Amino acid sequence: MSTVEATAGKQSGELSDWLRERLSHAVSEFTAATALVVLFIALSVASPYFLTADNLFNIGAQTAVIAIIAAAQTMVIITKGIDLSVGSVAALAGVVGAMVVRDLGFPLWAATAVAIGVGALAGLVNGLLITVARIPPFIATLGSMSVGRGLVFIITGAVGVYGLPRSFQLLGNGEIIGIPFAVVITALVAVGVAFLLSQTRFGQYTYAMGSNLEAARRSGIRVGRYLTGVYVLAGVLVGLGGMIAASRVNSGQPNYGISLELDVIAAAVIGGASLFGGQGRIVGTIIGAFLIALVRNGAVLLDISIHYQQVIVGLIIWAAVYFDQYRRRRLESRG
Repeated sequence: MSTVEATAGKQSGELSDWLRERLSHAVSEFTAATALVVLFIALSVASPYFLTADNLFNIGAQTAVIAIIAAAQTMVIITKGIDLSVGSVAALAGVVGAMVVRDLGFPLWAATAVAIGVGALAGLVNGLLITVARIPPFIATLGSMSVGRGLVFIITGAVGVYGLPRSFQLLGNGEIIGIPFAVVITALVAVGVAFLLSQTRFGQYTYAMGSNLEAARRSGIRVGRYLTGVYVLAGVLVGLGGMIAASRVNSGQPNYGISLELDVIAAAVIGGASLFGGQGRIVGTIIGAFLIALVRNGAVLLDISIHYQQVIVGLIIWAAVYFDQYRRRRLESRG
């Protein structure tokens, strides 16, 4: 075989792999979107309150928090990592943001910047624990989850932060031409993260590290720097999501975000992010976030216990991970 034929064969194989991967993403997103439509129709029939303007507004605001933090989780999952601290960090960021408004008189934009800074600092700690201390992501972020929750209770005395001005509600309850302001922020975040992952060197390196960390290191990628960067950026989004959540209830709640990691992991995996690393897109994550938000909202409307909600979310995670494994086996068998 000539060199030209060998090169052509290699390029053809790479194109075939690329097409199979694109098709796999499309199937995952189509499946999630179909489930979303079916659930939307079912809830519309099951509850007369589902299609009310107030409820749809609430769904939009609730989805925004899950989607923004799920986008952060997606980036981490693409690197073959996991972040169990998102709930604690979101609570800490929201509480700190509320406290600087109430106690120091900060305007909303400055308080939001502080909350984002809290998230970024938590992400930096996670990143350094993983890249410098070489602690596995699961253990590193499990420890951060405990530390973060403890700090929230310490600085608040386990009491919510109240007495905030009405302007504090803008992020969570404000609207622009009838569209929840939180949804607008979510759309901007989704477009920004999608662009970052698909059109920049940072995004290419993120996928490369998740596909094969050692190969990425040997190819000259500064793995420590970029992996830490992923966790810092994820922390920024978690801090923003925590501030929006606090704004929705016009208070800083130390109990906020317990089990939030389950919802955002579910949203990312439902949307096609692989827990084995190297795969994931923000479009799918947003669809997954809407699906989880509808499950939560529908459960409340139908008076389903929160304990059953946890069971439902757990079953969804099982199904999504099984589908991911099945999809990967099919791709490998065709390779």
